[in-house]
Amino acid sequence: MPTEETEFDEAGVRWTLRPFDALSPHQLYAILALRQRVFVVEQACAFLDADGRDPASLHLFATDHAGACVACLRVVPPGAKFAEPSLGRIVTAPEVRGTGLGRELVRRGIEAAIEAHGRVPLALSAQRHLERFYAQLGFFLRGEPYDEDGIAHLDMVRPA
Repeated sequence: MPTEETEFDEAGVRWTLRPFDALSPHQLYAILALRQRVFVVEQACAFLDADGRDPASLHLFATDHAGACVACLRVVPPGAKFAEPSLGRIVTAPEVRGTGLGRELVRRGIEAAIEAHGRVPLALSAQRHLERFYAQLGFFLRGEPYDEDGIAHLDMVRPA
């Protein structure tokens, strides 16, 4: 599995891509803290974040100069959630929203998925209000909207 870390970019973040077993305890803690901050606290949604898919996934995350995780996602292998490889737990910290960091996160996630799994369709489960955002990145609606943990979601797929 690929492992890489960039220098700080023009946005002031360092991008890191690692398989679960290569994450340091501090990196894992930072990723989980951001996911809980947004998905549990901000969205007021009690759910089990530790769903068993993290150990098999690649983790892409951005840290600022202070070492705080400001954006992350996981590249989930085929068969773990969808038949295709998928992107999941896509999240940006509130203070970086509207800066383009989310778009860069997903763009880099798509690249990581292609590197890990080849040019095959890529799936994701999106919160319904983000359908247009993901559509701009090449994802198409697949199926009907559904409720997941009290939040409207929809499945989307990006062709190979």
